[in-house]
Amino acid sequence: MTTALFPIGHGTSLMLALMLAGCSAPEDKAASAGTDQAAAPAAPASPDAPSAPAPGATNFTDNEDEGEAKREFSYSWPAKVSAIPALTNRLTAERDKLLAEQKAEWQESLREFGDSDCIACVNRDLQKSWDVVADVPRFLSLSWELYAYTGGAHGNSGSGGLVWDREANAALAPKDLFVSEAALQDALYTRWCKALQRDRVTRLGMEPADSSTFPCPQIAELTVLLGSSNKTHFDRVGLIADPYVAGSYAEGSYELTFPVTAEVLAAVRPEYKAAFALGK
Repeated sequence: MTTALFPIGHGTSLMLALMLAGCSAPEDKAASAGTDQAAAPAAPASPDAPSAPAPGATNFTDNEDEGEAKREFSYSWPAKVSAIPALTNRLTAERDKLLAEQKAEWQESLREFGDSDCIACVNRDLQKSWDVVADVPRFLSLSWELYAYTGGAHGNSGSGGLVWDREANAALAPKDLFVSEAALQDALYTRWCKALQRDRVTRLGMEPADSSTFPCPQIAELTVLLGSSNKTHFDRVGLIADPYVAGSYAEGSYELTFPVTAEVLAAVRPEYKAAFALGK
């Protein structure tokens, strides 16, 4: 049984590696520099000591123009992230590192191509957004999506996940909650491949021409996300194949969700089993 994937936003030095050959250059946008907007609700009025407003979602942008050359950067996360100081600090540090790297790379492109007629060569765009997948008592499960344009025909995109352990005050990769990738592969691979094949046929309108070009990707090649239908336990596992992983760039990404079965539950590390339940 598969369903539509639980919420994922459209948005790592690891991800800068995704900024390969670039769809067309990003559309022009009004320039702005270093804006950090927090959509925090107003604090309730109190005649004694008014409380501070609850942390809100953060939407950071930093854009520059130099003639026809444009650099655009955005990084966002939801209010539930802002409510966890250590996690906020972690994402802020990553944001600042990505921004610094993009600025340096853009300046290098201006030095190299600034006198040429290649406008695409000096346009840059990086968008990363985080979203809540599930919020269960011990864990906050998040997804991220990144789009990067570094010139050329089109940009590229990637996805990933993070699970915040409130007890340990630490971040985990979703796969870290399982005994091994091999155990997760044994529990999900057959279902994943059958569901992926159905999705590819539906999307392409026919059987893929050559399955050897894009064989069914291993679980190790996929983004794994942990979801919940009841807000108490993880009872769903989402799998995402980014562009080029399971099909051509034109096919886009493939996102599928599977209920937690006895086989999946058996692959969970003992110290995390209490956070999981069988799905429907």
